[in-house]
Amino acid sequence: MNNNKLIVALDVDSAEKARALVQELRGIVGMFKVGSQLFTAAGPSLVREIVNSGERVFLDLKFHDIPNTVAAAGEEATRLGVSIFNLHAAGGSEMMQRTAEAVATCAESERIQRPSVIAVTVLTSADASSLTEAGYSSTPAELVPRLAQFAAANRMDGVVASPQEISMIRSAVKQDGFLVVTPGVRPAGASLFDQKRVTSPREAMIAGADYIVVGRPILEAANPRRAAKAIVQELEDSVVNSASI
Repeated sequence: MNNNKLIVALDVDSAEKARALVQELRGIVGMFKVGSQLFTAAGPSLVREIVNSGERVFLDLKFHDIPNTVAAAGEEATRLGVSIFNLHAAGGSEMMQRTAEAVATCAESERIQRPSVIAVTVLTSADASSLTEAGYSSTPAELVPRLAQFAAANRMDGVVASPQEISMIRSAVKQDGFLVVTPGVRPAGASLFDQKRVTSPREAMIAGADYIVVGRPILEAANPRRAAKAIVQELEDSVVNSASI
């Protein structure tokens, strides 16, 4: 199955719950996301455990600090063996460039796999109104492509963005292999929760997403394994359908 496109967000409050989900979803999903809640509760040892079990991890801590601090954090993420980690594009060019350099140097000198470093553009919980509150004069549709170009120009491997901006990013950034990872993906009938800029898995994949991130629609399903399989099937169908157009 084309399961490498689905990242399941382990947004739970304990290592025990995370382990149970990894075991239940093993072999179905392509990657597991460890975010702020789980990392704060269980720490880096759980990340190592998941990686050592043969699964891939997206470390979603959205680093945003002075360049030296983020670069050092990037080195530690590299040593954890994660496949992807992220930082905020708003942290600036020096922060992104120094992190990219530190990660590449660490991976080469320690003979370990270099993770993809991707930049967060605009959170999927944000809309034009919340950006205005924060002092921005741009809408998400205007700001996201600019931040994607900024990230690409500063050695980032890709971005995190809402599925509604995927096509805009693809038009703005022509860099081969530039990743677009999209949260804010909801299967038909699922609650939006606090997400605002959303689409379905099928729509995200047709638009050009490399990975989609799904949390609560799977975690809160009566049968998480069945829910994940349904999303994977929708992704497969979207690839087949788009290829036939």
